[in-house]
Amino acid sequence: MTQMTIGHLYTSLHAGCASAVARVLEAYEVEVEYVDLDPDDVEEALDQGEVDLLVSAWFPRDENLAGPGRRVLGDLYQPVVSFAALTSLGAVGTLTATDVDRIIVTDDSRQALEEALKQLPALSVLSIETIGEGALIERLEKARDAGEKPLVVATQPHAVFHTDLLTVLEDPSRLLGSEMSARMILREDVARQADSDLLDELSEMMLGNKVMSALDYVISVDGQDPEGAAEAWQRGRLIGR
Repeated sequence: MTQMTIGHLYTSLHAGCASAVARVLEAYEVEVEYVDLDPDDVEEALDQGEVDLLVSAWFPRDENLAGPGRRVLGDLYQPVVSFAALTSLGAVGTLTATDVDRIIVTDDSRQALEEALKQLPALSVLSIETIGEGALIERLEKARDAGEKPLVVATQPHAVFHTDLLTVLEDPSRLLGSEMSARMILREDVARQADSDLLDELSEMMLGNKVMSALDYVISVDGQDPEGAAEAWQRGRLIGR
């Protein structure tokens, strides 16, 4: 196989992950093309053969994307919705409205927060501000400068976790849900034509949340292109800021 089309969601996080996977494919002399996908288009893109390899799907949330004719590979990183704050606080279950003065939540974490608040009555009186993932760092810098005390709910990995803005809070009851697994989905007809060593390497590939947060940061904040960020990862220059 000499060419493969990678599909990924249009965020900087997913673009960085796709470019990192592409570095592995290119080492096997596979030419890579990319397709940016809206979440609603992923299923159709796989069905229509517009995408050979989806990078990535979050299991078990996206397990509907697996099925006949598709092979699930790897465990690239472990998405998890987390409570965090600008300073170190106790476990989230011990907090009250005197410890935090509002809740700031990213769009993709809002549903998990709503479920968690059913078990956190002391925090249910707080106002909730929902923002896009790309606006989180700027919003938290303003909160820090203004002396606000927000409880933050965001999904790791994210660029903000490559900064010193936030401290992740203990959530022993996993009120926001369990850790997920970011996996690749390869069309079976493509897998049958692929080098077996390449498939093995994809299956064993691990980036981890720390690397993914760094990729997200250098792309979305520093403005580096995804391919350049992936090259920095491959050459060991990404971590160690």
